Amino acid sequence: MKFRRKARENVDIGLAPLIDVVFILLLFFVVTTTFTRETQLQVDLPEAASGVPPQESEQKRLEVVIDVNGNFSLNGKALIKHDLNTLMAALSKESGGDTSWPMIISADGKTPHQAVITAMDAAGKLGFAHLRITTVEAQAEP
Repeated sequence: MKFRRKARENVDIGLAPLIDVVFILLLFFVVTTTFTRETQLQVDLPEAASGVPPQESEQKRLEVVIDVNGNFSLNGKALIKHDLNTLMAALSKESGGDTSWPMIISADGKTPHQAVITAMDAAGKLGFAHLRITTVEAQAEP
């Protein structure tokens, strides 16, 4: 038994066939590619008008402002208790049960996250579909 390894032949990689393949692929992409020129995109931009009174649907909205201490105020009126049930009752009373009103939750960066989650939970349980969360600047403590 002979366990010697046989000498291997040197393997050469020919670059000429590789260049041919790359050239054929390049030619294929050039022939099959189509180019079109678009002159412009149509974009409908919003318009603003001053002096026009807001429509009735724009006047009806619920704005929940949460201060740094986690206190709720609904449309400028402070709520006595700061729990989920009180907020849900106030939202339901203010909207008259109409869940199509837009609801805006405004909070500061230092507001406890749980207070924002409570407001979102109240909106979800009542079924408000139009919900927006915004930030406000921190009010100075008296």
